[in-house]
This record gives sequence, structure tokens and C-alpha cells, in this order.
Amino acid sequence: MAADLSNIVKAYDVRGVVPDQWDETLAELFGAAFVEVVDATAIVIGHDMRPSSPGLSAAFARGAAARGVDVTLIGLCSTDQLYYASGSLGLPGAMFTASHNPAQYNGIKLCRAGAAPVGQDTGLSQIRELAEKWTDDGVPAIAEGTVPGTVTELDSLPGYAAHLLGLVDLSTIRPLKVVVDAGNGMGGHTVPTVFAGLPLDVVPMYFELDGSFPNHEANPLDPKNVVDLQARVLAEGADLGIAFDGDADRCFIIDERGVGVSPSAITALVAARELARNGGSGTVIHNLITSWSVPEVVREHGGTPVRTRVGHSFIKEEMAKAGAIFGGEHSAHYYFKDFWNADTGMLAALHVLAALGGQQGTLSDLVSSYDRYAGSGEINSTVDDQKARLAAVKETYGAREDVTLDELDGLTATGADWWFNVRASNTEPLLRLNVEARDEATLATVRDEVLALIRA
Repeated sequence: MAADLSNIVKAYDVRGVVPDQWDETLAELFGAAFVEVVDATAIVIGHDMRPSSPGLSAAFARGAAARGVDVTLIGLCSTDQLYYASGSLGLPGAMFTASHNPAQYNGIKLCRAGAAPVGQDTGLSQIRELAEKWTDDGVPAIAEGTVPGTVTELDSLPGYAAHLLGLVDLSTIRPLKVVVDAGNGMGGHTVPTVFAGLPLDVVPMYFELDGSFPNHEANPLDPKNVVDLQARVLAEGADLGIAFDGDADRCFIIDERGVGVSPSAITALVAARELARNGGSGTVIHNLITSWSVPEVVREHGGTPVRTRVGHSFIKEEMAKAGAIFGGEHSAHYYFKDFWNADTGMLAALHVLAALGGQQGTLSDLVSSYDRYAGSGEINSTVDDQKARLAAVKETYGAREDVTLDELDGLTATGADWWFNVRASNTEPLLRLNVEARDEATLATVRDEVLALIRA
């Protein structure tokens, strides 16, 4: 039977259980296929703290170097640190991580030079096809006279920290007490260097790099994984809390009351700051699940909001096309023009610290002007037939005169005082619902009505 890698090669990355679904043999093939598809003469590789990451990344490096490609290994790093290396060195890159997935998983996030994403439509499907072919037929012989590439090591952490600190001025902020939960992920590696020398009293939680995640999953999007941080912020009387996911490319903010700040409010806050930094104009990208407050704040600060589909490849594509200065998603991915259009949770966190430390009020007061509506958060429903349930929702709301529908990504219905979006998961039999309204009562009415249709 021919090899089929569709179960581990996803829309944006490679991801699966090690060694059941993939291993070092396959990683070596991916390395050879990657350099062939992106036509590289040199690449950069980094990895997270998972036990399987060093072996997988070394195998990938062997596959690339054997084909005459020079390899720079930056070792342990966050995903945005790999993007920094790709951008600053002008090299295609590979990051070995499974982000917030459980310990037995690992994966590869790939990019071209300048941190440009490699997804299904931009090379990932070709990489998969080559790896499948070579699994069946063997890797083609290396051209005669090919000299194996060199493999060198580089510490990119100081350069990464300096680049970020050059984009946000924290020199005049008031002293702040901040609790940081690294979730035993790569935030424990990056935070000490980036925060060093700033007027911050840092209370570290779970900074020990441990890919078995002994304390909680490194996925702060799930409320149960920020309970420890919320309690610690209150116990310490801290000004705020910051949680990073496993590969530390996303950050989540907790205010001084121990309450989570919505990623939409952070998107609006950072957008306002980036617009001010760019002379009060510029394009800001936001996906269609972010709050109404995001485009409102962007317009109020002189910018042009552009609405896009959910997913980092769409955001990065739109960023490049529109020459956007910033982009944000409901999932706490934040993208910056000055960071090669790539996502970096650390830079978003620095913006929050600068905004809070630049005035005397609390974080909850600061973000209240950016958090204007009642939101449901994402509600997942397991369904037997995604298309049929979506069609039922469309039929119900399409018949109403005061409702507009669009299908940019799933189905979005908009009324005078509310909107909702229903999207099918690509990987599971789920429908994902997000609802926003001008008040809690309207939110509850719309949410319950749509869920009744979805779960009928």
C-alpha cells in the first residue's frame, strides 16, 4: 500500500503522535523534501522542549545537509524566535513543536525566507507528496559531486530579545508586578532574557522546560489551564498575569482582578498603539470572529480595518497583500509588520506592559474602553452532519428581513444588536459557534436559539 501522510500533514503544519504516526526516519525525508520544494541553499532549524524534538530536528537537518544545504541550528527556541531567525537571516526555517498538544505529539511549522508561511497551497502539499513517494520508492540518489552542507549552531535569543525591545519603548514605564505562567513551555526560555533589566517584578510559574507538562496543558485558551495563574495574580497582588502556550507564540492576559482579558480587547489595544506608532494611519487585519470593538477602535485611531478568514496563513497573506501594520485573531495570535508579518505573543505582551506602565490606572480600567460588547467565546458542538446543521441555521436566519448573511468563513449572520458565526472544524465532527451582542440578555437569546438549531 502506498504511503499516505494526510493524517499528519495538516493545513498549516505537520503534526502527529511520535513514534506511532511519524519518527526520525520520516523527519529526515521531510528535511530533504523541504529543501527541494523551497529550493534552499541554506536553512535554519529550531525546536521546543518536547523529549522527541532534539532527535526529530537533528534528523530533519541530516536530510537537508545531505543534499548540499547549509544548516543553522538555533536549538531550544519559541516559535516566534524561529520566525525571528528566518527573518533576520533571510533563510527558510523549520520549527519542531506541537504547540499546545499533549506530550506524545510533535510537529513541524515551516516557513520560507523572511518567515513567510508554508501551508497546503504554498508548498506543504508538495512536501507531503515527495515524502510519500520517497517512502515508497526510496530517496533519489544525490547528484554526483554534491558536497554535504555545513551544520553550525547559533544562539539567536539575544538578537530576538533586542529586536522586540527595539519595537516597544518600555524605558519609562512605572514598576509593575507581573505573574508569568510558562506552562513548562518555551516561555520559560524566552521570558528571562526578554524581561531582563525592565522595571518588572516577575513572579515565575512553571518555567522549568518539561515536555510532559506536569502542571497543566500548555493551552491557555482552555479556562482550566489559567486557574493557577488567576489565583497567583490575586495572591501576589500583581498588576497583571501573562500565560504563554507551549511554543510561546501566543500570549493570554489576566487583569489585576484575576479576570481574563479577551484577545479582541488586546487586539484593539495593540492596534491603537501600532497606529499611533505609524503616524495615525495604516491597515489592521482582524479575523471575522474578533469583536465589533476591533474595527471600531481601528477607525477611531485613523486606521483601515480589513476582515479576513480564521487561520494564520490567511492573516499573513492578507497582511502582505494590504501592507498591513498589524493583525489579530480571537485565538490570541498577534501579527506585526515589523516582525516579518509573523505572529509573536511576546511582542503583544510587551505592548500591554508598555500601555499599562505608561499610566497610573489598573489593567481592567485600561482595557474597558476596548471591550465594549458581550461575547460568548467559542462554543463547540459535536454533530453528525455539519453541512445539514449549517444549512438549517442558514435557512432560519436567511428568512429574516433584518438579518444579513455572509459566507466568508462558515456562516456569519448579523442583526442590529448582535452577530454570530458558525464554522465547521476541519479535523473533528464539530461546529464552532461565536456570538456577540450589545448586552448579555440579547447574547443569551441569540446563543440559545442558534445552539438549539445546531444541536437539533
